[in-house]
Order: sequence, then C-alpha cells, then structure tokens
Amino acid sequence: MNAAVVPVFDPFSPEAAGISHLFVIVLVICAVILAVVIGMIGYGLIFFRHQPGTADPAPRFGNRKLEITWTVIPILIVIGLFALTARGMHESDPPANREPDLIVIAHQWWWEIRYPHTGVVTANEIHIPVGRQWLVRLKSADVIHDFWVPELARKMDVVPGLTNHIWLQASEPGNYAGTCAEFCGAEHAWMRFSVIAQAPADYDAWLEAQKKNAASPDADAAEAGLKLFQTMTCINCHSLRGVSAQADAAPDLTHVGGRKFLAGGILANSETNVFRWLKNPQAIKPGCL
Repeated sequence: MNAAVVPVFDPFSPEAAGISHLFVIVLVICAVILAVVIGMIGYGLIFFRHQPGTADPAPRFGNRKLEITWTVIPILIVIGLFALTARGMHESDPPANREPDLIVIAHQWWWEIRYPHTGVVTANEIHIPVGRQWLVRLKSADVIHDFWVPELARKMDVVPGLTNHIWLQASEPGNYAGTCAEFCGAEHAWMRFSVIAQAPADYDAWLEAQKKNAASPDADAAEAGLKLFQTMTCINCHSLRGVSAQADAAPDLTHVGGRKFLAGGILANSETNVFRWLKNPQAIKPGCL
C-alpha cells in the first residue's frame, strides 16, 4: 500500500473509485442527518426545557405536514442511495464476459497466482500492467477466504467449490497491499499479498523472465541443494519448472528468488530468512502446512 494513504479515500483504479465515491456520498448524507438530529435535540433542550414553577406543556397531536415531511424525506434518501449503490455496483463489478486473465487460488495461508495464457505460476505477488482491466478468477483450495486490495478493488469471498470473479486494475504504477479479509485459521493475519502494477514494458519483461525454467545449478552447493529438493519431501508439495516437480500443494519455487517476501508476507526474502524458514517454519508461522 502506498505510504500515508487511507485506501478507501484514495483509490487507484476505476473500480475502487466507484466504491470510494459511494462511501463518501453516504458518509456526507449520514453526517447531515446526524447534524439535523443533534440540532433538533439541542433546540428542544434549550427552548423547551422545564422551568421551575411552570406546568408541563400541552401535548400536540395530528401535525399532518410534519408527518408527511418526515416520511417523504427518508423515502427520497433511500431511493437516492439505492440509485447510487446500483451505479457503484456497476462501476466496481462489471459482468465477467470473457475468459480470465488471471487465476488466484487461496490456500491456508498463501495465494497461488496463475497466468493461464502463458503458464506462469507464482505466489503472493500479482504483477499487472498499468491501465489494463484484468478479469481475475478466484478459487479456494480449502476454506473460505476473502480477496481484498483496498486501493484497487472490492472485497470478494473465495469459497470452496465456487468460482468467483473480480476486476483488477491500477491507474498508476505502484505496490498495492492485499490481504485475506475473511478469518480462515490461525495464520489468517499473515495471508497477505502484493499487487505490483508496472508500466506495460516492465510487465512484459517480468513475464518473459517468469516463462523461463529455473536456472541450472552453477556451483557444487547449488547442485547439492537441487539433489536435496528432489530426494526429500520438498518435491511432494512444490513445483520447480525445468525439474520433474509438478506438485501444487505449496508455492511454485521456480523464480522464488525474485520475490520480495516469503510465507504470505511474514518474512522479507533474504538468504538469512530463507535459512530460518527452512530450518523451522513452525517457529515463524505456527500451523503452516
């Protein structure tokens, strides 16, 4: 997320702008209603308070104009809010009328990112080109999750056995923070991801690099590491393109060195943190699979 920004007030996509504008309008209407109510209460307290030695005021009945007024005005407000909500829904969630540009699969507790037209698979970091509206298909591998990038898009539940769609777009380059917004287990708070919006040329360069197989070992230590990966349980869960590893229970590791974070955002991607994670992941993210 961009620094010093309140996401709901500073959207960076047309879809998020539709939600933001609706929120601001509703907030203003609620503020006006609150001011009117407080003003009427204050007026009554000041000018109609009981005075010692005076009789109670006589009750009044049957003020037809007042009754019509306080009935008609709320109805008009509700009708107006309904119309604004319908417009906001249309702006933030247009119909899914084509094949998805991106498939996001939620796991406990990480995000699998698939680019179906290229075969590229990554984890927890979504790269998109600036100015292009992407249709994202959302699926869950286990429990109910919720995909949310406040500055770019609406929330969308990710439900097992059900496919949902969401539009994702960024008006400016940047790194936009996303999270799971539905409690999904012990490490729900560390199920984060980033949407990295890039200039089209930069995005194309990133995508071309991702299409390549994992680099071949160029040192004895790297060769030993590859053998460990292939002979231990790593290969049962992780994919590594260019190696006979096609599992998808855990993040694809083909270009893991190019990612900024590990384990759903809990660790910066550094040699020290990779060592810590491999040595004892449960000490860092208890309950991770």
